[in-house]
Amino acid sequence: MNRLGAKSRLTVPERSRILTFVLGCFILQSTLTVSLYARVSTKDKGQDVENQLLQLRAFVASQPGWTIYREYTDQKSGRSADRPEFQRMFQDAYEKRFQLCLFWSLDRFSREGATGTLQHLRKLTSYGVQWKSFTEQYIDSAGMFGEVIISLLAVLAKQESVRRSERASAAYQKLVAQGRTDHLGRKRLVLDRDKVRDMHVAGMSVREIARKMKISHTSAHRIIQGKV
Repeated sequence: MNRLGAKSRLTVPERSRILTFVLGCFILQSTLTVSLYARVSTKDKGQDVENQLLQLRAFVASQPGWTIYREYTDQKSGRSADRPEFQRMFQDAYEKRFQLCLFWSLDRFSREGATGTLQHLRKLTSYGVQWKSFTEQYIDSAGMFGEVIISLLAVLAKQESVRRSERASAAYQKLVAQGRTDHLGRKRLVLDRDKVRDMHVAGMSVREIARKMKISHTSAHRIIQGKV
């Protein structure tokens, strides 16, 4: 059969994505155990996680078959994953205690940048847990834009990595120009080999020399033998 008459065939990744989407839609329309995550920063004066939770609870209640497993709340900056309830939520996700993680918005879930946020979402997915933002409908692992969001975050994460490398390189070049690179890297040991040999001539043993000069027995022996 020629190319024009050939039947269109889906690749394995394409079939997998379609199946995931269909199953995701089916699961979201049936019984679903949901975890709620809410967070306010220590700098968010007057803010309360309850404001987020009220809307999240109401949304879950409006979905037939959805039940809340647990509410996880933190009053801490989202720039770090070192948040007690955030970590507990991931442990419960690993133990498959819920099927969907619902958060008020992506910046309430994480503010660690694209790299950190992408890692967290991928970790949930690897545990078989879906994720969804209440205020941002397109941020939904079971939605039609789920793969797009992941791809976009991956691109942003790569750009973040490139920018960090560029900043580090620029900072190093600045230190080089200023002659201030002595503190970088591992300190080199400055060893007085003549002193080692003189100590040996004076009758000290190789072991004593090594201990006094803070070098290995092998290094002391090689210096005495003139091999280094």
